[in-house]
Amino acid sequence: MEAHAVAKWIHRGPRKARRYVDLIRGRNVAQAQAILEVQASAAAGNVLSCLNSAVANGENNHGMDSDDMFVARAAVDEGPRMRRMRPRARGRADIYTRATCHITIIVSDVSQDTA
Repeated sequence: MEAHAVAKWIHRGPRKARRYVDLIRGRNVAQAQAILEVQASAAAGNVLSCLNSAVANGENNHGMDSDDMFVARAAVDEGPRMRRMRPRARGRADIYTRATCHITIIVSDVSQDTA
């Protein structure tokens, strides 16, 4: 059985979030939560929030046990970029972009995958 959670339009660059998603892919949920809680980055907090949501979806919607869950798949996709302007000299403006990302985490039940 699988349960998933998607956190969309996170105001963080996708490369920053991918660092922490790569750390937890394939691990037990308890290990993944422990790894993300000690990281000193806001991106790790976003990934942890999405992981906790996926675990809660598995427990409440599918009757899965959190002790048997592991991170089956995890991905970070690039979201839309927000265009902003920064004032420059002589009345001009520079355009810069603010990156967003979508975090997808799928947790699976160990007992179902081994059968």
